Amino acid sequence: MIDLFSDTLTKPTPDMRRFMCEAEVGDEQKGEDPTVNLLQEMVADLLGKEAAVFLPSGTMCNEIAVKVHTRPGDEVLADRTSHLIHFEGGGPGLLSGVLMAALDGERGVFTGAQVRAATHPRSRYAPPTRLVSVENTSNLGGGRVWSLAQVEDVSRAARGLGLAAHMDGARLLNAVVASGTPARAYAAQVDSLWIDFSKGLGAPVGACLAGSRAFIEEAWRYKQALGGAMRQAGIIAAGGVYALRHHVSRLAEDHDNAKAFARGIAGLRGIALDPAHVETNIVIFDVAGTGLTAQALADRLLASPANVRLSVMGESRLRAVTHLDVSRKQVDAAIEAMAAVTA
Repeated sequence: MIDLFSDTLTKPTPDMRRFMCEAEVGDEQKGEDPTVNLLQEMVADLLGKEAAVFLPSGTMCNEIAVKVHTRPGDEVLADRTSHLIHFEGGGPGLLSGVLMAALDGERGVFTGAQVRAATHPRSRYAPPTRLVSVENTSNLGGGRVWSLAQVEDVSRAARGLGLAAHMDGARLLNAVVASGTPARAYAAQVDSLWIDFSKGLGAPVGACLAGSRAFIEEAWRYKQALGGAMRQAGIIAAGGVYALRHHVSRLAEDHDNAKAFARGIAGLRGIALDPAHVETNIVIFDVAGTGLTAQALADRLLASPANVRLSVMGESRLRAVTHLDVSRKQVDAAIEAMAAVTA
């Protein structure tokens, strides 16, 4: 299978597996796992934050951050396409009792002016706006990279209004590699943020949430409450350590492959796509012009000799995501399969 469904499908490389098997371990809940401690220190240093905490998933990072920054009845601002709104099972309402206000950004990127316009004045009648969340890169925005200036604009607005700022950095290192902006520069604009190890970085599990020491101490309370505390977690944390040491710069290969895929399918019959919008490893395109639904076209690709899997993002939208386990040769084969099923 040529699996372009998601970069979450990456498998640990043989070298990563060996490194994980040999990891030193201890009770991470007691702060005694040396590999977990190392990973947390690496992430805190990478992002220029005082501390970090290793968690099982990026969703838990987001949900704990919302929990720490808000109180029940508060309001959180995020783009209408954000992971917080669409893909976390209603977690902000369920776990934190907050309201989500959706901003109408451009491919996942909104402005400081929009933050100011959406923030409620302090009133007994309105929910207090407490937090703004930025997703970099924007998944449903097609892997769009926030520029540092755009993050600064939102951060300036948030601070001026007394709001906390959080970054969903599931693919932050894709943004770093694509833009050349240091992770620390992005991180300096927000109060909390996290990076994921189980997407393009190729580890099997885990993410790290970073912020001030006081923020992370409170995050640990919710990690415990939500069942995120672990024991000999160095075995999985080692995947993150290995990824940060060996798999960051290679993200550029995924970006090149995604751009090649976009260029290859942009001229096919019925495909609506601007290759210039592809900045990182995500390609989202519309197939309405083919006369097929996205699901029908995806089924044809899966049944084709090339056995290509894409993710269906709506009635007429498909998504392809390049990653560690997809080669340029496979990308070229996927383009040929697309040409055959749309001819």
